[in-house]
Amino acid sequence: MKRLINKIAVVTGASRAKGIGTEICRELAREGANIFFTHWSKYDRLMDYCNEDDFKWSKHLMEEIRSLGVRCESMELDLSQPDAPRKLLDEVQNKLGSPSILVNNATHSVDVDFRSIDADILDAHYNVNVRGTCLLTVEFARLIEGKHGGRIINMVSGQDKSPEPGNLAYVATKGAVSTFTKSVAIELAPLKITVNAVDPGPTNTGWMSSELKEELLPKFPMGRLGEPRDAAKLVIFLASEESEWITGQIIHSDGGFW
Repeated sequence: MKRLINKIAVVTGASRAKGIGTEICRELAREGANIFFTHWSKYDRLMDYCNEDDFKWSKHLMEEIRSLGVRCESMELDLSQPDAPRKLLDEVQNKLGSPSILVNNATHSVDVDFRSIDADILDAHYNVNVRGTCLLTVEFARLIEGKHGGRIINMVSGQDKSPEPGNLAYVATKGAVSTFTKSVAIELAPLKITVNAVDPGPTNTGWMSSELKEELLPKFPMGRLGEPRDAAKLVIFLASEESEWITGQIIHSDGGFW
């Protein structure tokens, strides 16, 4: 039996064919949810692992989701802009209705160490990873307060498990999302809105070189790399009624990666 029939889910950062955001959209749709996703090609074009198929991916994904028998809409959105959360939720309401699931998946990530980090790099990470996530979370909660409960799932990257040298701006801002998740969950619990975070560990979404895969594989005791579907399966559980007693948690769905 499908677990999310007629629910409306918002997923940010579903821009790439092999990305976690794309797989989350697919799995939500397979469970009966109507989908609204965002994408931002300007950022994708800066990533050397993206290709021309990724730049056109949003149209293909929307067609694929609709073929599963649910409604699907999308918009290109720069989540670094202060008014982006309000614009997004207005569009969701106009196109689909009142959402009850939010997946904060969009991320800004550029590797920098102590020699190369500067104010502009920090601001670029903060604007999307912290401000965008926090404002979208609270705008979502304000929108559905008094209407129905909801589910908020934030994607993080294991900053509470181990250090990540060479990735300072990213870990600083994603670490903020982890602490925000724990605190806002307490505020929203009386509204029957749960807030949790998922750490998928290193995931094979197309960014890993063959050398990096060989380096990482021994750190996965289950003998394989993480795949987007691994994260998506947990997101589905956290979006469902089965998770109603789980909130304020950071869940490491990483196959025991160490």
